[in-house]
Amino acid sequence: MSLPEMPRLKPFHNRRPIEAGCDEAGRGCLSGPVVAAAVILPKDFYHPLLNDSKQLTEKHRMLLKPIIEEQALAYAVAMVDNEEIDKINILNASILAMHRAIELLKQTPEFLLIDGNKFKPYKEIPHQCIIKGDSIYASIAAASILAKTNRDIYMERLAEDFPQYGWKRNKGYPTKQHREAIRAEGASSFHRKSFRWYDEQQTLF
Repeated sequence: MSLPEMPRLKPFHNRRPIEAGCDEAGRGCLSGPVVAAAVILPKDFYHPLLNDSKQLTEKHRMLLKPIIEEQALAYAVAMVDNEEIDKINILNASILAMHRAIELLKQTPEFLLIDGNKFKPYKEIPHQCIIKGDSIYASIAAASILAKTNRDIYMERLAEDFPQYGWKRNKGYPTKQHREAIRAEGASSFHRKSFRWYDEQQTLF
């Protein structure tokens, strides 16, 4: 079976330092955690499918997941749950999840590549924020895939106990089915209570 080849991503930002790419998944969801990953790839890592997780099918993300895990020099995945999100807001929760993932790395990075435009320094490690970095740098793309696949697996497991919300398919994102289920059933203990689900006329967004 031939695989579709994606645009080749940059293998690194700086040639010499040990770089970790960082990204998160689940920021726009109504339920569940935000999950982040940090990945240190070999400087010569290449796979023809590697790209921003949003540009890949679920099948291709799951194909890449074990390849990244086996070939990465180090990787880690961490989460911030919905209760923490409600306390500190989703932006801070996304950054905290990335900090937790970096902390779990078995190899200490010397430079951090962060997807997006907001980050808080982690210890003394220099970092660079890159908008749409997951479609530019291989390590950020790898992190986006690990964050997305691990979060999807987590939400599918939760869906077994909460089938009414359709999490097996929507993974907690605000689909019409999900929002109508909240209206009919009320919120679960895994919903983000600080998120607005209705407008002033009680119409679902």
